[in-house]
Amino acid sequence: MIWIDVEGRQPIDTDIPGWTPWSVADWNAWLAESKQLTGELARLNAVGKIKERNKFIDENSAHWGKLKPWLSALSGGKCWFTEARDIASHRDVEHFRPKKSAKNAKGPERDGYWWLAFDYVNFRFAGSVPNRKKGSWFPLRRGSKFSTFQSQCEDDETAHFLDPTNAHDVTLISFDETGSAIPTPGIACWEWVRAKRTIDRLKLTDHPDLAEARRKLWQKMDRTITAYYQAKAQARTPHAAAARQKMTDRAREILMLTRPSEELSSVARWCVQFRNDPQLMKLIG
Repeated sequence: MIWIDVEGRQPIDTDIPGWTPWSVADWNAWLAESKQLTGELARLNAVGKIKERNKFIDENSAHWGKLKPWLSALSGGKCWFTEARDIASHRDVEHFRPKKSAKNAKGPERDGYWWLAFDYVNFRFAGSVPNRKKGSWFPLRRGSKFSTFQSQCEDDETAHFLDPTNAHDVTLISFDETGSAIPTPGIACWEWVRAKRTIDRLKLTDHPDLAEARRKLWQKMDRTITAYYQAKAQARTPHAAAARQKMTDRAREILMLTRPSEELSSVARWCVQFRNDPQLMKLIG
């Protein structure tokens, strides 16, 4: 899982690699259409036409689809949940808070967050595996406040699922040498529950191709780090130009594999952290 600053970004930004910025007029037009669509949803909801309201959401899915290339560019084409590009198959615009109905861990479904159906801050760029498995699931902690159209309080909800737009949440998932996603060691009990539910429900470990790709990357990083240590030890001797060059090359490879733009770079970074070497950590920043 990678952090994406959705609230601090807009399609008019000029510094997003691989993205051709929209004009201010085009962005304002998209926002105006969102407001208009949401207004129609509110009208249908007010007269109790829930089926029609939900059908209207589906009929206007092309509106959020217009932002799919931008959402992709924010992560360099990587799924925000898995950090994979092709492994997780087709990528979708996923609604973090489900738009038509919301399933709890236990008990009945509640109404969805339909007023956020066309709110870009609720959009996530997701591979088909986590998106399909998440579906309309959005459990809240027992006793949590829950948002409604009449009393909107999303910030006060205590959600089970980790959110890739929350910088703290992304620190709660780590990885091991088998390619498995795991709750980060040492986190608080409730954070562990959230991480485990997210991993299980979104199949962040159970999807075999994804786990295998992580395992292979971990092995590659492990070999590279070992080679870096060996070259570093040899470079201490006089006349060790070849060793110093090898050390430089391996350091560069470590840096390249841990860049945010690289696929599964969180796995590579965790492999570095696993060594518990402060100097090695300085290498990747």
